[in-house]
Amino acid sequence: MKKQLHEAIQYPDEAFPSIMYIHTNRGSIPKGRGVNDLHWHEELQMTLVTKGNLTIRINGVDYGLGTGQAIFINKSVLHTVTQLSPDGEYVSFNFPEKLLAFYSDSVMERNHVLPYTNSYLLSLVIKGDAEWQEQILQILWEMKKKFERKESWGWQYEISIHTVQLWLILISNISLSSEQSSKHSRLQQERLQLMLSFIHQNYMNPITLKEIADVAHLSVSECARSFKKSIRMTPYDYLVKYRIKKSCELLETTEYTVTEIARIVGFNHVNHFIQSFKKQRDITPKEYRKIRNEQTPS
Repeated sequence: MKKQLHEAIQYPDEAFPSIMYIHTNRGSIPKGRGVNDLHWHEELQMTLVTKGNLTIRINGVDYGLGTGQAIFINKSVLHTVTQLSPDGEYVSFNFPEKLLAFYSDSVMERNHVLPYTNSYLLSLVIKGDAEWQEQILQILWEMKKKFERKESWGWQYEISIHTVQLWLILISNISLSSEQSSKHSRLQQERLQLMLSFIHQNYMNPITLKEIADVAHLSVSECARSFKKSIRMTPYDYLVKYRIKKSCELLETTEYTVTEIARIVGFNHVNHFIQSFKKQRDITPKEYRKIRNEQTPS
């Protein structure tokens, strides 16, 4: 399966569109996009650090959060947790904006949901510095408990009430900015998503910097600046990193030779592939495959 930037969230129950992910350095429960996995989704997200510290990157800005602190991430915003304490843990609550609207075209949706979810607001850190932030953090801890005790009667109502309560507190305490800088941030997000998606769809072919820039109608220099600012690497470095990521999947799941895999993921020369792989993973592709095979239960 081709892994894209866009995460299509699979709710355990499609009739109740709300989910809680528990993320650690070992992975996510249920399976989802965790540490060092750049992505975006159509749902709104509240992330609460339950143990340790993390750094989350949104539009090139790093936010550090400690235990008991949280961050709101708006829909369609690229984000990735770049660092998590060795024993760290965080939970993410994802839900669609329609959960806050009660029904389509309601006064709540028109006045209190869409103006915020369609705004230039990308994210909001909630550290507990004010009373309203403390209230939100308490609600998030409560939601975590409710998700863990799903068997209690009417728990979906309780989660929904908490979610709406949390939203009302949030929008009561923020002012929407129409500043040019906010518009620029959102536009930058959209352009970057176009360029990253182009790389994800064409990584197996020779790609030029100009082709990447053209997708977002940018100059080559502006394209390079956008990558540097938002994901702290050049377009070429990102392309190589993504090719290596795809090669790992093939090394784990297929019997292709290293030379065949190098060609499949877009490297012209196997030596360049091996050097790039070793630079990123500190081992050769063959060593990576051997270690993974030993870890896989027979």
